[in-house]
Amino acid sequence: MTATTPRPITVSAFLAWAEAHAEPPHVELIDGQIVAVAPEGSAHNRTKFKTARVLQHALDAAGLAGETFTNGMLVPIDAGTAYEPDAMVRCGAPLPGAGMIVTDPVIVAEVVSPRSAQRDTGAKLIGYFKLASVRHYLVIDPDGRIVTHHARAADSIIVASTLTAGALRLDPPGLVVEVADLFG
Repeated sequence: MTATTPRPITVSAFLAWAEAHAEPPHVELIDGQIVAVAPEGSAHNRTKFKTARVLQHALDAAGLAGETFTNGMLVPIDAGTAYEPDAMVRCGAPLPGAGMIVTDPVIVAEVVSPRSAQRDTGAKLIGYFKLASVRHYLVIDPDGRIVTHHARAADSIIVASTLTAGALRLDPPGLVVEVADLFG
């Protein structure tokens, strides 16, 4: 007997599948395959919540039009991949109420866990920066209280810095957040 790999599906088919479920499971689409997202611990969840709240507060303080989302919203990367970041910021007018996707995030954040660290620092790093809108990708380690900030420079080179304290500048769109505020 041989195991078979399910046929790959597209982001469009994945969205139709998710919309058909009253309570779709917590999943992402990776290379055409539906992949379950593991349950998260309290530190992970707390950090995700605080990150989204701090980013929204910074957006409001800067007087910029835009919104912050937590997981549950999908970011399509290509025809067969859509990630569900822990938090993200998009600029501009609010999205329609029934939408499930964000095609133009400016800031994307993932809170790492032992189960997600390899994907968050590998495939997702590469994937998110395939989107022209993404200017900042934050990989947040709640245990070490460390933020690795990947930023797209003007020449499209990705520059990384690691922060444990101080101000984190996210320009564009022109936000400043304190690293300590991201942690519980």
